[in-house]
Amino acid sequence: MTASEPSAGEGQGFKAATAQWDAGAASGDCVVKVGGDWRLESPVPSWKGLCNLKAAANVRVLPADLGKWDTSLLLFLVHGRKWCVESKHQFITDALPENLQTLLRQVAEAAKAPPQAQRAARTIFERTETWATKLGKDARDNISFIGECTLGLVGVLKRPHQFRWVDCVVEMQQCWAASLPIVSLGSFLVGVILAFQAAIQLRQYGAAIFVADLVGLSVVREMGPMMAAIILAGGIGAAFAAQLGNMKVDEEIDALETLGISTVDFLALPRLLAATVMMPIMALYANVLGILGGMFVAATMLNIPAAAYWVETQNRVGLGDVSSGLIKSVFFGLGIGIAGCLRGMKCDRSAAGVGKATTSAVVTGILLIVVTDAVFALIFNVLRI
Repeated sequence: MTASEPSAGEGQGFKAATAQWDAGAASGDCVVKVGGDWRLESPVPSWKGLCNLKAAANVRVLPADLGKWDTSLLLFLVHGRKWCVESKHQFITDALPENLQTLLRQVAEAAKAPPQAQRAARTIFERTETWATKLGKDARDNISFIGECTLGLVGVLKRPHQFRWVDCVVEMQQCWAASLPIVSLGSFLVGVILAFQAAIQLRQYGAAIFVADLVGLSVVREMGPMMAAIILAGGIGAAFAAQLGNMKVDEEIDALETLGISTVDFLALPRLLAATVMMPIMALYANVLGILGGMFVAATMLNIPAAAYWVETQNRVGLGDVSSGLIKSVFFGLGIGIAGCLRGMKCDRSAAGVGKATTSAVVTGILLIVVTDAVFALIFNVLRI
């Protein structure tokens, strides 16, 4: 007799080196006794040997010198319950250890759960309700956070000596150091691409010098601030979300709240002000690199001297054009800081939650940048700036 092919019947039993069970009829019930040590590496007894006991009304499982056990015993009982359901027997396990009965109940509840396809097949009204509820909750959280940041900024203006300026300066240094190389490369290449595309068309009409006008206006009004903002959203916004998300996972934010310290004032405001202050500086730097990229293409492809290119740029690009881009960049930085801090402080308490918050911070930051740029484009068009 082996563990995988047991025999069963009146007074018959099964014994193995690691597991043993007995099956017999008593009071109209089929009694199955389990004992010994149950291990996954050993064969699990089969319930097929009980098929000749269909006359029994119930199947009762009893422990008999039950030793150590693992999932193999649970699988044996689960298969037995399945066999009892198919053969219309009652499966009784009330004599087994409590922890084993708890596992059996959990397996039974999991089996009763609706499949994924059925859970997904909800009505359009249920989906709409869930989406609207989540949207309303997110809107309340966002408005609450923005309100707390606004009150914090007002507090900084009233009591500047109480603000953590050292933390703000540290965050500004990190913004500059982390974004400078990629902003330099990206802005220079944007200027090169704009000048190259313009040169192909303008030199057909003998107006190659106007490449300086096109590149200068495009860079200082749109592309310079936009490129710098997108790069900062991908680097600094994600860094803010990751830092604050890790602090929440490590329960550091909870510790600050327990001590009565405002997490917005202590953590969010220094990062928010750092992004807002550094964004115009990075935009101005991106403008310079973009114009230099256009100058490089004009000098190498169109044979336009650098001095002539610079004079044409000065004649066409005014202070109002540069100022319009810098004004937008202030709001770009504000949106990046809000997105990064909000997603970091509202993330789930897990490693996956931190990653999700980081991704969400980048997406939200870029979305705010695009929306802000569209709003300012409309305002400048109305004001004819």
